[in-house]
Amino acid sequence: MGGFEIVAVNGKKALNEFVELPFTLCRNEPNWVPPLRMAVKELLDREKHPFYANAQAEFFLAMQDGRTVGRIAAIVDRNHNRFHAEEAGFFGFFDCIDDVDVARALLKVARAWVVDHGAKFMRGPVNPSTNYECGVLIDGFDYDPMVMMTYNPRYYPRLLEEAGLTKAKDLLAYLSNANTISMKKIERVADKVLATNGVRVRPINMKDFQADVERVWDVYGAAWARNWGFVPMSREEFFLMGKEMKMILKPDLVLIGEVGNKVVGFAMALPDVNYALKRAGGSLFPTGLLKILYYQRLIKNVRVLALGVVEEYRASGLAAGFYATLVRNARRLGYGDCEMSWILEDNVLMNRSLEVMGAKRYKTYRIYEWN
Repeated sequence: MGGFEIVAVNGKKALNEFVELPFTLCRNEPNWVPPLRMAVKELLDREKHPFYANAQAEFFLAMQDGRTVGRIAAIVDRNHNRFHAEEAGFFGFFDCIDDVDVARALLKVARAWVVDHGAKFMRGPVNPSTNYECGVLIDGFDYDPMVMMTYNPRYYPRLLEEAGLTKAKDLLAYLSNANTISMKKIERVADKVLATNGVRVRPINMKDFQADVERVWDVYGAAWARNWGFVPMSREEFFLMGKEMKMILKPDLVLIGEVGNKVVGFAMALPDVNYALKRAGGSLFPTGLLKILYYQRLIKNVRVLALGVVEEYRASGLAAGFYATLVRNARRLGYGDCEMSWILEDNVLMNRSLEVMGAKRYKTYRIYEWN
């Protein structure tokens, strides 16, 4: 295929094209969940979104005959590079027709941009960091994505590999069911762990929400610091995410572990709001908001998206205590399927623990690299 050009997103019309492309490409994908256009625009707002206080980004479109056929973001995340002592660049928000020439051209432009801004290599996709949606789905296409997880056409991994990218790391998603999981063993372990370590696990306090988010932010960096790809969020970014999640979270599924007044761990599961978003078609108006409000009450699945323990308590089994409490509470609240995601492929302890508890690995996401 020829006759296409790559252009930087400039102005409102081009930004709308950038936001709209997945709606065109994934229109016939039965498992794709349309994001809220408004939320995507907020995330792309380089003036207002706190992510960009510590990062630079440029957005590009591939155009052919006046039609948008691809998009990509080029990102240099100073927080990541400072934390990991790397000179990495990133790409994200990658969407493309099934044409390797277009994909390669988009990736080349993104790579040239990040190199221009001091990077030695490029990794992705991250939208715009690992704290948000990230990775390309490479298996498990027959399931809808859960909240804050990606979905893409099946040809994306092939496009990226034919364009010259190689695997950097796989991220795994596990599925279990709160009603069928064998609780006896895990509850025995959990109760013993909590008693032995003097850890009190409690739900987040909605009346003191801001203060609890502050407490969690204090341990957040320490609990996840050693994870591959972890990017510390600024206080502003963390608080914005907390504010957005407050609208959908259930207090009994957001757990804080304390020893005395010290927070030593944190676990969070969110109701799978994608079930409601799918019916809204990407817009709140004229009927999207009503559909979300209606279907939100019918959500039956949850995603465990954070479970972290500070290092001194990591060997104590506190993670199992959190997990047991989450599953127990999810069951009591009437939830069924429970996704644990994402887990690094080489996090042997966590992967083995989930398998022992009967969880099944059902999706794989891949982060690619281009040196």
